[in-house]
Amino acid sequence: MLAAALAALAAGCGTNGSTPTTRGNGVPREPLQVSNGPVAASPGTSPLTLQLTTGQPDPVQIRFGRQPRAGLLFDLDTGKILWRKDPTRILPIASVTKMMTALVVTDNVRQGAKVKVTKEALAYQGSGVGVLPKGKWVGLSAMLYGLLLPSGNDAAIALAQRTARTVPRFVAMMNERAHQMGLTCTHYSTPSGFTDAGNHSCAADLAVEARAILDNRRVATIVRHRSAVLPFPIKGGRLYLYNHNPLLKDNYPGTLGIKTGFTDAAGRCLVAAVERNGRRLGVVLLHSPDIGGQAEKLFDRGFRAIG
Repeated sequence: MLAAALAALAAGCGTNGSTPTTRGNGVPREPLQVSNGPVAASPGTSPLTLQLTTGQPDPVQIRFGRQPRAGLLFDLDTGKILWRKDPTRILPIASVTKMMTALVVTDNVRQGAKVKVTKEALAYQGSGVGVLPKGKWVGLSAMLYGLLLPSGNDAAIALAQRTARTVPRFVAMMNERAHQMGLTCTHYSTPSGFTDAGNHSCAADLAVEARAILDNRRVATIVRHRSAVLPFPIKGGRLYLYNHNPLLKDNYPGTLGIKTGFTDAAGRCLVAAVERNGRRLGVVLLHSPDIGGQAEKLFDRGFRAIG
């Protein structure tokens, strides 16, 4: 089981930050119109259990000039580990936190619901959608796009309040969901990830979350978009959003998206998934000097290794 896998991983492995501000007034070139069409069903819907081969080297051997503090390359369907770097090391995760935020929201708020833009949401710090109209009710889908593409901390607060009435109650729900998923090194103190204190995880836990994201059709539809144009109650009636994921920006083949994050303490973080020829691989990088370049090298090697 996962707990045993994490313990085996550990045996085999050897404060507040600032987030760059992103506003929603930049229109990406040739944005994609949002479609609510179905996402291909995942090959499996059971929780991911990481599979470990003891006494053997990982199939992918690569050492970067400047290593991430932690990382993992893994098969999203079998749980087989292809490459690892301190995968149970507990580290701050910045806006990668919003993966769990999205899971808890979609577990508890029906599709088609509305989200109120509160004064607390507009008092956010760090990255934000930036054009949320105070007191207005915004569609849940649009708010989730704002949460996951430009990594809106304002959207995170509004969604937390819509789901649980208060942010502390929502954070408690996040931690309960992490417990139910068997995430042994994960704890949340915020729905946005802006505050690093008490908000942390490890590459192994985030691999399990990545699979849960892809198994959630509502969220999987969103995270694969490079950009989006949404109906929105602002002047012009449209909201233009773009994704920070470097693999989507580079049009890296087969990218399924997922989530980036950055604070001073967490460094640059990435959880990403790619599909080729019916096989899906995932990468987690925590405090990496080059999340895009390192992820692409890992995926290239990983797909060669599995043939």
